[in-house]
Amino acid sequence: MFDVIVVGSGITGGWAAKEFCEKGFKTLVIERGRHLDHPSKEYTDMKAPWQLENQGLAPEAYDEQGRYQMLKKKKRSLKTDSIQFFVDENEHPYSYPEERPFMWTRGYQLGGRSITWGRQVLRWGPKDFKANEKDGHGVPWPIGYEDLSSWYDYVESFIGVSANKDGLPDLPDGVFQKPWEMSCAEVFIAENMAKNFTDRRLIIGRSANLTEPTQAQLISGRAKCQARSYCARGCSFGAYFSSLSATLPAAKVTGNLTIVTDAIASSVDYDEVSGKASGVTIIDAITKEQRSYKARVVFLCASALGSVQILLNSTSKTFPNGIANSSGVVGHYIMDHFIGAVGKAEVPGLEDKYSYGRRPIGTYIPNYRHEQQAGTDFIRGFGFQASATQRPKSGVTANSQGVGAAVKANANQDKPWRFTAVMYGEMLPYYENVASLHPTKKDKWGMPQLHIDAEFKENERKMSAQATIDIKEILEAGGCQNITVNQALGNKHMMVGARTHEMGGACMGKDPKTSVLNKWAQTHDVDNLFVTDGAAMASCATQNPSLTYMAITARAADYAAKLMKEGKL
Repeated sequence: MFDVIVVGSGITGGWAAKEFCEKGFKTLVIERGRHLDHPSKEYTDMKAPWQLENQGLAPEAYDEQGRYQMLKKKKRSLKTDSIQFFVDENEHPYSYPEERPFMWTRGYQLGGRSITWGRQVLRWGPKDFKANEKDGHGVPWPIGYEDLSSWYDYVESFIGVSANKDGLPDLPDGVFQKPWEMSCAEVFIAENMAKNFTDRRLIIGRSANLTEPTQAQLISGRAKCQARSYCARGCSFGAYFSSLSATLPAAKVTGNLTIVTDAIASSVDYDEVSGKASGVTIIDAITKEQRSYKARVVFLCASALGSVQILLNSTSKTFPNGIANSSGVVGHYIMDHFIGAVGKAEVPGLEDKYSYGRRPIGTYIPNYRHEQQAGTDFIRGFGFQASATQRPKSGVTANSQGVGAAVKANANQDKPWRFTAVMYGEMLPYYENVASLHPTKKDKWGMPQLHIDAEFKENERKMSAQATIDIKEILEAGGCQNITVNQALGNKHMMVGARTHEMGGACMGKDPKTSVLNKWAQTHDVDNLFVTDGAAMASCATQNPSLTYMAITARAADYAAKLMKEGKL
């Protein structure tokens, strides 16, 4: 018997474990994937290209065997330096309509996708939490920025965020370490933009990479980022935040943490007499045997779609359609960010300037379209994630030609700087974008496959069309030349899930009839069951969501801990 069971060990699961363990509660973390240490033998950040399998590129046999096809569509070229941290959909299948494919990127190991995430940590602003209520799409948020502000502070202080204080009301500043520097080309564009726009800014990204580690972070075993940009390989320095390097070790030192890996959570158990969750039933990933664990409180942190699958599969007399699903909303409002436009251009006059090191974050143009503007026929907005590089690159990679003197001669040539800006648009929360259990298809452990049916609609297409106009204006105002712009959302192969920012499925809201969770991420129906990962999101804004997941999780754990100490849970 445990005080708390946390399902999932990634971004949010690690935070839930840390908070409960530090508050004195015996906590069990259930992870469906394999055990990993930190640093791990599976990390490849200390290997040179020639030490990697196939010099870092995926073997052609992967294509012949049909492996990692969804991931390949997303990444274009698979790399053996990090493929071990991703799931092959052939081994872990899911379902979707043929005409509406969904890209579900997963990482089944201790630490989850916190090992490979993009580390861009952007706060949501006040307008982001009010969007649903303002325009009537989705379920209105039961919380606002003021509810999360201090929790953003708390999370940022622990994980370490390198960023500049930009003074933007719609992208609030936080607790920051020294920011990464913009390149000469990015400074050139930023300065020109400032001369031509009052509402559009190019800023350095906000990254969960340590630049000025605190004493507490150093004592915990983390170190300053070395600017090698091998983050997705696993970081032996612990310089970027992951649950494997930061929150789980913090939980472990308390002596209150138990971790069970290779344990696939199949359902949350419900006690008909008490009206509470009694624990979690798992399937052993290796033996396929079932067993159950008991606890006073259950936190689902299995990823948005993973938690939805568990909720729907947790049936009982009271909840025949899934635990905490009296509203019928579980699985609905599936969202993801989308790339609707890509702008590329040359930055003139800087050919003799060079950069040193490999900065682990790009630059960012925050959303400037919170208000619908004259002449536009869409709602919500978009931002751009961008960076400037010298082209062609002087370095040698596994798929580039040349050796010896020819490569050295090329590296010594002056090269033009090119700037690329990628739109990140806000997808509206549509009720009909839904994840459900497939009626007949099951995985090899006997669990029903998740069937995901979600698509971008007219608002997203209109938004992407405007983004192609905007980015051209921005690049021209930034002083760029040879500008090209593509409207990516018009591509028939564009899939929901491609940004790996899946959200929704158990949204927060005030009304139990239209939402799954209350303002504490506590299910309306079962008061000792919480869902604090991406499933809790009622909208998706334009910013990368992980920082908000962490803040919601820390806040929910604090609330649950107080109720437990008062004997109410």
